[in-house]
Amino acid sequence: MARIAIIGAGAAGCFAAANVPAGHEVVVFEKGSKPMQKVKVSGGGRCNVTHACFEIPDLIRRYPRGQSLLKRTLYQFGPQKTIDWFSSRGVAIKEEPDGRMFPVTDDSQTIIDCIWSAMMKAGAQIRFNKAVRKAVRAERGWELHFDDGGIHSCDALLLAPGSLQKPEQWAWLSALGHTIQPPAPSLFTFNLAGNAITQLMGVAVPSVTVKLAGTKFTQQGPLLITHWGFSGPAILRTSAWAAKALQERKYECTVLINWLGDITEAELRESVQVLRQQQGKGLVWSRNPFELPRRLWEFMLQRIGIAENVRWAELPAAAQQKLITALVADAYEMKGKTTFKEEFVTCGGVTISEINPQTMESRLAPGLFFAGETIDVDGITGGYNFQHAWSSGWIAAQCMVSTGEQ
Repeated sequence: MARIAIIGAGAAGCFAAANVPAGHEVVVFEKGSKPMQKVKVSGGGRCNVTHACFEIPDLIRRYPRGQSLLKRTLYQFGPQKTIDWFSSRGVAIKEEPDGRMFPVTDDSQTIIDCIWSAMMKAGAQIRFNKAVRKAVRAERGWELHFDDGGIHSCDALLLAPGSLQKPEQWAWLSALGHTIQPPAPSLFTFNLAGNAITQLMGVAVPSVTVKLAGTKFTQQGPLLITHWGFSGPAILRTSAWAAKALQERKYECTVLINWLGDITEAELRESVQVLRQQQGKGLVWSRNPFELPRRLWEFMLQRIGIAENVRWAELPAAAQQKLITALVADAYEMKGKTTFKEEFVTCGGVTISEINPQTMESRLAPGLFFAGETIDVDGITGGYNFQHAWSSGWIAAQCMVSTGEQ
């Protein structure tokens, strides 16, 4: 029988506890008073369980960091196995048009209850308000030392506390030789302090291209204008891929928006010329040929200085160029960030080269395992981060039991 300790009662830690084969001692230690709190608030309280991306090579491309590890873990336990795991326990998972997958109940508590029930059935114990101060190697396995003075011995230790936000708290991990990549927020919205476009809060554009000036970072998708700036999938994906670069810039950057998706400036100029010839008598204000939200279209025209009585055929060349630039390369100054609801995701963590992706065990300290956000792996919004939690937690659960049997 293996004695297994799990630090962290989040998605990865609890899923691991629920999947340890029968006949082993499993104790989960959580510094807070409730389990799976990020699961509870995710997806607006519905829990975006995974994504309907079943081709693993394509799935891996949805993760800005950690792809070399994911090439091994997702083949072992991918989205289909996630769906099957919950379905076999009475929780049906549905797919939405954008590929995100939720429980049919649209209630994250359904996912929490399912995992909790599996944990209890497996005989796992959970101890709340237990903050770990350090873990030390013992003659056999590990000793956990808690802030309250308590000590717990185990054969195998799974570290799944979420983001390693405070480096000093994990000095014992560094002492073992592990490298911790500095944490950085990975899913956030862009603040546009004082910019007049925030007056259009609530306006959504279904397909834009976002580019950070002076960088290679660009993403496409829906954009939402908020009272503080820009949000929506295109912004969140950009924040994920550019997480470390934006942190280095202290979240100050010029953001270029192509409101027409992927149309180029040359293509747009040609379209405008055709428009002037075929619909020249129409007023620019009343004829919006690009199907943009009316409020956004009028905001652009007013900002450029195009009068309401100007017709397409009469549009001055300078004003035409300003309009073309505003449509395909609209520049905004990002000054800060805002967490995306409560779904805070962090990149950074234990370096993946120091972890065996087949087992999730440390390559440096036998009997030490990792799962979830503790590892330097993060995905874009859409269920990808939970999929990594399920995959890494499940693999660790299968492999930890052999530690106590050696």
